[in-house]
Amino acid sequence: MKIDITPEIIFQTARSGGKGGQNVNKVETMVEGRWLVDASALISEEQKIILKEKLQNKITADGYLLVKSQEERSQLGNKQIVIKKMLALVEAALIKKKARIAVKVPKAVKENILKNKKQKSQVKQQRKRIRPGDY
Repeated sequence: MKIDITPEIIFQTARSGGKGGQNVNKVETMVEGRWLVDASALISEEQKIILKEKLQNKITADGYLLVKSQEERSQLGNKQIVIKKMLALVEAALIKKKARIAVKVPKAVKENILKNKKQKSQVKQQRKRIRPGDY
């Protein structure tokens, strides 16, 4: 289930640190992508609730999903990275987890656990110092 939220992403640029030499001081290469989850027409109400729950650390108080990139030396490169990151986040959050099926622990496994426990206990008992009343 692919959802393309690209048309609803609002981009902002700023000067970024890092590579670029003198270019860093004069060109705004850092890109910040914002997407208002509540106002989106591309996803259902149910999906909005799931996204808010799973991405609560990346969603601002205003309700925007915020992703930044300043890895590339060009604004276009960073814009593409922001889009990729955002789409990946949304897609990963909307994947439903499989329900865990509880299974009964087999009798042989329980016995094996108990045997190992007794063995470990015995090893630790043998490490103790012998006192006059013990034998």
